[in-house]
Amino acid sequence: MNGSAAVSDVAEFVAALPKVELHLHLVGSASLDTVLALARRHPEVHPGQGVPTEVNALRRFYAFTDFPHFLEVYRRVNLLVNTGADVVSLVAGLAAELAARTVRYAEVQVTPVRNRMAGISFADLAGALTDGRALARQEYGVELGWVFDADSALGLPGAEETVDFAVNHRPEGTVGIGLGGAELGVRRADFAPAFRRARDAGLHSVPHAGETVGPAEVWAAVTELGAERVGHGIGSAADPRLLELLAERGITLEVCPTSNVRTAAVSSLEEHPLPTLLAAGVPVTLATDDPGMFHTDLNAEYLHCHEVFGLSTAELADIARAGARAAFCPEPLREAIIAEIDQVQRAAGG
Repeated sequence: MNGSAAVSDVAEFVAALPKVELHLHLVGSASLDTVLALARRHPEVHPGQGVPTEVNALRRFYAFTDFPHFLEVYRRVNLLVNTGADVVSLVAGLAAELAARTVRYAEVQVTPVRNRMAGISFADLAGALTDGRALARQEYGVELGWVFDADSALGLPGAEETVDFAVNHRPEGTVGIGLGGAELGVRRADFAPAFRRARDAGLHSVPHAGETVGPAEVWAAVTELGAERVGHGIGSAADPRLLELLAERGITLEVCPTSNVRTAAVSSLEEHPLPTLLAAGVPVTLATDDPGMFHTDLNAEYLHCHEVFGLSTAELADIARAGARAAFCPEPLREAIIAEIDQVQRAAGG
């Protein structure tokens, strides 16, 4: 690794570098401006459950302090998303942010059962996601795919309902099924029936695993859920045999460095296992997880890899290519993104 390039030069390179974003939650992506618009649209959310509608108060509310506060912010913002129009607003705001970071393609995680519980019918949700995806392409030049995330707190029934939505409604751009939520005390293997049904219906398996627990749940994600990519997966670093398996099978880990620090999955960026994963030959893509609420963006994640881990511009370009190869996008789009990455690297002399 070579960290000798000036940070300003690397920042310019990262800003120009075409990217994909493969681990991104729709609600958690919401910027301050998007949340402000939603809060003002929904004054009916009752006191104590609402979100400030004055910008300075909202800025204080939205500032990250610790993980419990993040969970409360997420819960309250989620209450503001109770119509199809709210979903379109989230998608439009996300697309604008992605375009500003030279993201060409993103796979966005949506939790349909939570949306249904907030009052959005599955039909309305599917229509809103289809409309939002078309808007993202037309207005911002960003292509979106959808990963429908089962919430582990809702157990296997919630996962089965998530698969029902994905299979029966299948909004344009649907690519896979995920599994989010708490890991402690929740076995990935318990969700195998839902994931088996999803894979039989042609959906990709992309569960979270090994974010806050060790390698055992990553093993379970691969062997029991048929994971083709793993959300986070940083617990894999403790098991050389697992790292070898991931490298051999080309199973990509969706690594979110800032998120891992925010959630205390790692104590600091300096102690993040990303270098171990890369040294083992495991495919890695960088992602932001909940960028609006964690106050990060994809450019910042790439810059962290240069500033903290010493990755060169050539190595950053390799990570961008790894993301494009791991994406479940149409092949012509993948080829176009990789060609554009190559062009930017050549122009930078890398």
